[in-house]
Amino acid sequence: MFDFLKKQFVDVIEWLEQPGELAWRVPFQDQEIQHGAQLTVREGQIAAFVNEGQLADYFGPGLHTLETANLPILTNLMNWDKAFKSPFKSDVVFFSLKEQAGLKWGTAQPVTVRDAEFGALRLRAFGSYSFAIHEVPPFAARVLGTLPSLAATTLEPQLRAAIQTSLAAALGSSGVPFLDLAANQQALSDRIKLEVDKAFAQWGLTCRSFYVESVSLPDEVQAHLDKGSSMRVLGDLGNYTRFQAAEALQTAAGAEGGLAGLGAGIGAAGVLGQAMAQGLSPAPTPTSAPAPAPASAAAPEEDPIAVIEKLHRLVTVGALSQQEFDAKKAELLGRIR
Repeated sequence: MFDFLKKQFVDVIEWLEQPGELAWRVPFQDQEIQHGAQLTVREGQIAAFVNEGQLADYFGPGLHTLETANLPILTNLMNWDKAFKSPFKSDVVFFSLKEQAGLKWGTAQPVTVRDAEFGALRLRAFGSYSFAIHEVPPFAARVLGTLPSLAATTLEPQLRAAIQTSLAAALGSSGVPFLDLAANQQALSDRIKLEVDKAFAQWGLTCRSFYVESVSLPDEVQAHLDKGSSMRVLGDLGNYTRFQAAEALQTAAGAEGGLAGLGAGIGAAGVLGQAMAQGLSPAPTPTSAPAPAPASAAAPEEDPIAVIEKLHRLVTVGALSQQEFDAKKAELLGRIR
């Protein structure tokens, strides 16, 4: 009699879930559910009655009175008479069907994919995703098992591993060059989401949203792409020579020595241009060797006004300071007088 009185008959069953919780098994221990007990299932939840590991009856959102009439499967499994009024025992598990949002994914190690344009590539990527329980039976059997509760944080490492595998499968089988996919991250996200959803389905989950926020290539591959882009912008070797000359002028002007450094930069740029011009021009034939210049010939002196105009352009591009220009301008004007 005393043991009987010690038992507590459960007459109110409900779950006040916290953010990130996926499932919770009501801790009955040796308690029994009272016939006519009240079961409260809130929006975004589903309550399942489990008998010896087998899912029996389900209850959706609402207030339910537990009687034989609304527990037909469980009653049949227990071989109870339809008119039973006694307490009964059963595991009750609540599942949250809410979307688990704001989760992050990323590739801990580069993923090797076969690209249609570049061949084998090793990519790093990261972004965000969300998921929810879609089918209770596979989730209960393969994920929850006999655990008393389960949270989304417990599943995250397993889900990120599935995402990494799906990333390689989506990019490798698409046949679309990486640059075309990277130009439209929404299309890339949708393609990967299809593969992620297939992987999640084995656990009774569905991927509600998936976003690729960044995709990066190895540094050496990115350097080659940057170099190719630079050459396409420059257009030809003549533009490349002028570009290198301008770089030399700016470097020399900023170095110590002022005009001396500028002269060295101009000389270096001139040598670079001459060397590239000689390399691109055809070699002279033996019969057309140029005659040696007379020893007394001297290079004509450049017009001071033209020199001043060139120096002024250097001031405009920032390769020559105003003070240096004024000093050189005064020197050249003195020659005219």
